Amino acid sequence: MEKFFENLMYSARWILAPIYLGLSLALLALAVKFFQEVFHLLPNILAVAEADLILVVLSLVDMALVGGLLVMVMISGYENFVSQLDIDEGKEKLSWLGKMDSSSLKMKVAASIVAISSIHLLKVFMNAINIDNDKLMWYVIIHMTFVLSAFGMGLLDKLTHKS
Repeated sequence: MEKFFENLMYSARWILAPIYLGLSLALLALAVKFFQEVFHLLPNILAVAEADLILVVLSLVDMALVGGLLVMVMISGYENFVSQLDIDEGKEKLSWLGKMDSSSLKMKVAASIVAISSIHLLKVFMNAINIDNDKLMWYVIIHMTFVLSAFGMGLLDKLTHKS
């Protein structure tokens, strides 16, 4: 009976596979939105104010960072929790493939969240004239929470790897 339950629990990891596949659909949706922004920008490029152009570019960078985060979580999560990827010998292989454990994935996700939050905060500051001071304060507090959380996670990770 124990062996049956152990095998059942071990096999249950495959429930995660469609979730990771769903993340690839989210990546596709993000790519559609990315190119929608580019196609809206290009016809009006000469009429767009510099500050507005910077805001659009920051949005594009933001989407690229979120896309990279999705790829990292999707591929390394699959490898860590479901099954190893069998990449043919002659095909291109990501350098971090098979090397990112859940701890390093967690740190990369935290760093990505801080980077995404930083870009969002920069976009907010570029439009600070139109935003209440209370809201600006909360944006900074939330961003600093992400920064301190990532720092704390890094510190804990460093301490646990030393011992």
